[in-house]
Amino acid sequence: MPQLVLPLFSPDCKLINNQVGFEKIGSKIYYFHGRLPVFSHEEDDLESFRFITSQLVVGGNVKQQQIVKAFGVSAISVKRSVKRLREHGPKGFFRQSARTRSAHVLTPEVKAKVQKCLERGQSVSETGKKFNIKSSTIHKAIQSGQLEKKKRQKALRSKETKVSVP
Repeated sequence: MPQLVLPLFSPDCKLINNQVGFEKIGSKIYYFHGRLPVFSHEEDDLESFRFITSQLVVGGNVKQQQIVKAFGVSAISVKRSVKRLREHGPKGFFRQSARTRSAHVLTPEVKAKVQKCLERGQSVSETGKKFNIKSSTIHKAIQSGQLEKKKRQKALRSKETKVSVP
């Protein structure tokens, strides 16, 4: 004989359906199945939200349309998230970026040559033209601390004395 499950939710809990609800406590969102918390994520963590709601749909706990109504998101975004979970699993939501960006033009040898030119007082644009590097690449390297630009000293002007002619 199956036992009847009586879901008892707190008054602050918003229901997705009669078995599943969610509640914001502090800066976290908690998902409940009956009185048991099943998932949680930070309020501004969109990828975790997509993963958890997709888990609820794929697990058969809620329908896609119930997610749309409860959270006010578009139906197509829920469908995309469910498809991503089915095709790629959790890695589809939390994978690291495959490539890290770096300036491939500025190899250690080129950096050393560019640094020597900058120390001699050459301008960034002159140095860039000499090595066929964009000046913005050199500026970014200076801003990130990879290169140091020699500060130019202001030239001292000698005051010319006026000679009066009689």
